[in-house]
Amino acid sequence: MGAIPAQRETVTRASGVPVHGGVGAETRTTLPGSALSPGSARSLVRSALTEWADSGLPGTEHLSDRLVDDAVVVVSELVTNAVVHAGTDVELACRLEDDTGDLVVEVLDHHPSRAPRDGEVEAPYETPEYGRGLRLVSRLAESWGVTYRTGAKTVWARLPAEDPVAARDDIETYAQERALERGLRVAEILAPEPQRAERDRDWLNRGALSFLAEASDLLAGQLDENLVAALAGQLIVPRLADWCAVWLEDEVAGRWGYPRSGEAEGGWAVDGTAGTGPRLARVWHGSENLIEELRRALEKEPPLPPDTHRTGPAPYPWPGDALGARGVRGTALAYRLVAGGRPLGTLVIGRADLMRFPDEVTGLVEDLSRRVALAIGAARQYARQATISRVLQRGLLPGAVAEIPGVVSALVYEPCDKGGPSGDFYDLFPAGDGRWCFAIGDVQGKGPEAAVVIGIARPWLRLLAREGYRVADVLDRLNQLLLDDATEAADAAARALVGPVAPGDGPQTRFLSLLYGELTPFDGGVRCTLASAGHPLPLLLGSGGEVHTAAHPQTLLGVVEDATYTSETFELRSGDTLLCVTDGVTERRSGSRQFDDGDGLATALAGCAGLNAQLIAERIRRLVHEFSGRPPEDDLALLVLQAE
Repeated sequence: MGAIPAQRETVTRASGVPVHGGVGAETRTTLPGSALSPGSARSLVRSALTEWADSGLPGTEHLSDRLVDDAVVVVSELVTNAVVHAGTDVELACRLEDDTGDLVVEVLDHHPSRAPRDGEVEAPYETPEYGRGLRLVSRLAESWGVTYRTGAKTVWARLPAEDPVAARDDIETYAQERALERGLRVAEILAPEPQRAERDRDWLNRGALSFLAEASDLLAGQLDENLVAALAGQLIVPRLADWCAVWLEDEVAGRWGYPRSGEAEGGWAVDGTAGTGPRLARVWHGSENLIEELRRALEKEPPLPPDTHRTGPAPYPWPGDALGARGVRGTALAYRLVAGGRPLGTLVIGRADLMRFPDEVTGLVEDLSRRVALAIGAARQYARQATISRVLQRGLLPGAVAEIPGVVSALVYEPCDKGGPSGDFYDLFPAGDGRWCFAIGDVQGKGPEAAVVIGIARPWLRLLAREGYRVADVLDRLNQLLLDDATEAADAAARALVGPVAPGDGPQTRFLSLLYGELTPFDGGVRCTLASAGHPLPLLLGSGGEVHTAAHPQTLLGVVEDATYTSETFELRSGDTLLCVTDGVTERRSGSRQFDDGDGLATALAGCAGLNAQLIAERIRRLVHEFSGRPPEDDLALLVLQAE
């Protein structure tokens, strides 16, 4: 189908587009000026058109699969153009005229001074992330135009409905096309390049933009580099190539120890036996029975990266016999995967019985390889942060919980953010002289600053306890320590990670809520002395099922200079249970309600009478999770101490 000449119209109607018939179905939405908006717009329009057709609304008899596809491409281009070149929120409208069946798309932005980009001087693959201008729109639309109003600009396009008579003629010719299909297959085998090149050109002219946009949506947010490699293979094969392979490298140049001897002309290794090389993460072929043989062949010839970080295609040795009788000859190209100036791997594509790839295909794959590299880089960054966080978290928490004579303990610890240090912490350790100490605390905030405070508080708790300081004295000294040292350390960590503090902001005190206690076993029970500094109060469950608080509230640590703390002492007899929690338990939300509203935690604990420590901990954890249908939004920690 040849391109329909664009008919630019000057209009003054408020809608921004001439109305030729009655307005039937219509959908409108507002999208943010972000890179995710084109994908959202495509999904919205395709879903709306499908729903209209299923409902049999007037005008939908003119809807065809091709018209829907054209509408999705036009919407993707117009929204991309508006997001990139206007940078404001975008208002999208799509309506179907019930008498003509024409589909009208309008995209409004709030930056009328920036004209839509026509992109005529660009190569079709150089900067796809900025849209391809209005070339596709002019090709697919019957007419299009731009309407300017105060503070807004609307770009609209009218897509004509297909002629129902012509559509019926298409159906009648379908049987004849099926009869020719076998002959065409034979012709393609005998002369594959012209046939395939023609299909490539048609698809690239119509669908390449949507392909890149949808590929970006698919790759965005993937947190596993091996999954990114697998998705790359599925995106490329069979649309752009017969097979695809992805190698992944260590991020530090040279760590793989690439062999420099035996290199083939063009910069690719011909002998992968000497030294180590990149890891072949994924091999994909249109014929699954060829994948394993192709993998074995490719593993013998890993790509040797050139000295530069050029991402453009470079020749790669054809794997030959690994592809069977039809794959004796062909062309393969390698693309370096580079993100942020770091080489991450190599993407290789191949097609049999082809002397060279069309420029449109090589350019499109180069665009896709950039997106793959960015996704791999993001996945590695996430993996690095997760590893650092796990190591840091292990250093902030005890390796094992101490066993106390005459006391059974149970612990539940669930950080909300699996990728960063938690603000909650706990400890249970021997303090000497027949004493054991326990602590459960919560630092204001999360992340590195919270980790700094925990890294100060927990070792100081142990040191002061083992030096013989009693509960109230430990809290007094820890409070002063936080005021003196933790503020400076947390502020230094924030500057190192975020940058200089703005003038006037100053260092921020990191508050700490803490429940700290000391246990001393004796014949017939355990003596417990504890104090709560701004922390949810502990609950004591008696052997008869009665529940009451075991401390009184006091000020948070790190808030008031020269604060004086007091402690309380009581005895745990056989069967008595002490429950200590963080606010991730008491403040668990379900709508406007919290778990501890109306003494909800005490009620839940009363229902645990007769259970052992482990079962009590598990039941409270389950009740907290079941309180709301949403996942917890805060760290959760609880400690159960039960006298035997």
